[in-house]
Amino acid sequence: EELKQFTFDIRSRMFINNEMNLPSKEDIQQTFNDFQYTKIICCVDYFLEPYKEGLCHIYSYPSLMRRYEYITNNFPGGLYGYVRIVSLYDEYPFEHEFFIRITQSFPFMEKLTINNRYAQNQKGSYELMNDKSNLSIAKYNYLIELHIDRAHDDYIEEFLCNTKTYFQNNILLDVYYEPLERVTNNFTRDDTRINCTKIDYYYIRKFTKNRCNNISQVDDPLADHNEL
Repeated sequence: EELKQFTFDIRSRMFINNEMNLPSKEDIQQTFNDFQYTKIICCVDYFLEPYKEGLCHIYSYPSLMRRYEYITNNFPGGLYGYVRIVSLYDEYPFEHEFFIRITQSFPFMEKLTINNRYAQNQKGSYELMNDKSNLSIAKYNYLIELHIDRAHDDYIEEFLCNTKTYFQNNILLDVYYEPLERVTNNFTRDDTRINCTKIDYYYIRKFTKNRCNNISQVDDPLADHNEL
């Protein structure tokens, strides 16, 4: 009997030795050409500095997975109604429109982790759009945990400004104190007040001297990625 549908979710981590011979998304996806009755989505990202490694995520769609990790700007989109846990990582900035896409793809997301230390490039245009009331708001209707302790100040602002982000009450926020203080102007900034009042529990970290000196040399953020 012919197999009509094959449901799978495969993630792998690759250490790069030869940058001239990196398989593309199309190369990897072609290995699944025999599954003609199954729609397959493939995401491949290479991080050449400083770790020289890559992540590959290939899965059947629609998907039943409950967590989607290490999403980059190459995220293909789609609707993932079963996903509750999401993490974002990239060596390029996440712009506001990217977060809009994330909320649309993961409408029932409960936990979100952001690992990106690069400033947004289009922040000035957001502020201009906001002055004209044209900025779309990213809505996180089911979010209960937000981890931004490895994120640039711009992403703390992205989530705390009510002109950019909406979420419900009773949020757990994991963040470092110093950037939180900067973004909120020592907790006096008007457009961060509303979202700050929705945070039920703060897990606030403090920079140690060692941590400050090595802030740009943090541990490999992909080190805990499950290899399959």
